[in-house]
Amino acid sequence: MASNLTIMGNKEILLVAENIAHEKGITLQEVIEAMEEGIKLAAKKKYGTHLDIDCKIDKKTGQIKLYNKLKVVENDIEDFDVRTQITLKIAKKDNPDVEIGNFIVQELPPIDLNRVVAQVARNEIIRKVKEAEKNKEFNEFKDRIGDVVSASVKKVGLKNIVMDIDGFESVIHESGLIARENFRVGDRIRCYIEDVRKEPFGAQIFLSRTHPQFLVKLFEQEVPELNDGNIEVKAVARDAGSRSKIAIYSRRDDIDIIGSFIGIRGSRVQSVSSELRGEKIDIIKWSPNIAELVISSLTPAKVSKVVVDEENNLIEVVVAEDQLSLAIGRGGQNVKLASKLVGYKIDVMTDEQESARRTAEFNQASKLFIEALDVEDMIASLLASEGFLNVESISDADITDIASIEGFDEDIAKEIKRRADEYLQKIS
Repeated sequence: MASNLTIMGNKEILLVAENIAHEKGITLQEVIEAMEEGIKLAAKKKYGTHLDIDCKIDKKTGQIKLYNKLKVVENDIEDFDVRTQITLKIAKKDNPDVEIGNFIVQELPPIDLNRVVAQVARNEIIRKVKEAEKNKEFNEFKDRIGDVVSASVKKVGLKNIVMDIDGFESVIHESGLIARENFRVGDRIRCYIEDVRKEPFGAQIFLSRTHPQFLVKLFEQEVPELNDGNIEVKAVARDAGSRSKIAIYSRRDDIDIIGSFIGIRGSRVQSVSSELRGEKIDIIKWSPNIAELVISSLTPAKVSKVVVDEENNLIEVVVAEDQLSLAIGRGGQNVKLASKLVGYKIDVMTDEQESARRTAEFNQASKLFIEALDVEDMIASLLASEGFLNVESISDADITDIASIEGFDEDIAKEIKRRADEYLQKIS
């Protein structure tokens, strides 16, 4: 481009700009702006870097015009610089309304693009074109986060794989690959666009096959009811390549939402599972009732009892002895996925374990009340049996709640609450 700039005519400049725009996949305006910036830089090299020079290329004729911005100053100013300033008297000849401190533009003679100057312009044009390419890549993909794309393997590294999406380079890290997946150069695979970042060297496109939303997007391609809004995915939890749980919901009672995801003879869920290297998928009907949702999420185990502690974000689940291993799953996988799905920590125990724990809590609370409140065994036992397990719970309770215990009245309740308050004050 350097030698061509020295002999290029106006029409040729436009032709070259159009060719660059087509070749690089950017707009003609971006190329014209790059050329203007390059020529402006070359003009500064010719006329002086301290000048405020601008360049404009006519998009119809290709004519190049250079302008220098001059500041209007007093007529008799000392250290007057003709290259950056113009006196008020001279400025008013062309613009009677001009005032001191204003700026006017003055057209400069065209520069002879000799070899050195042309090289400066060429380098700047290349830099600007590359910058436009980077912006194009980022703008192309910034709104595609969350899309599923078909990408081909370009290069296989130790910790990541470089992928190609329609000519754009992307990367999938080891953490984004399903365990035991092996790909070779040229393989074409479906991936989820997890993130797009603007880096100095261009856009960085990050792909994933382990992201929970990849599972959702694959189902969107298989289940029409999900795309038309009749079914909604409420929550997803994945152990990529091994097992996942997806909770779905519909406001319409006439839709078999589980059947819609499974498909005829399991065709829909099997298609998604195959894409994910045989990942087992539990399809769960979502419920706003957290206890019901927990029971469903622990499938295939049968749950006997659920206790929800919203304050501590904890759920206790009780199952029969023969259901314990199913509820927990191999390596704790089933209960971990259920916990992710519902957003609570889940503790699973057998009926026997719960009974033993409740007995221990009852005995501990009874002993505490006898010592702290100075009450008889019977009263302590009644308090513990009603769910009061510490002195704080008695102090915080309403008199009516304590008085409602069988054998208690309001006077007894007031006295017990008074003793609880005194005890807490004493130990504080």
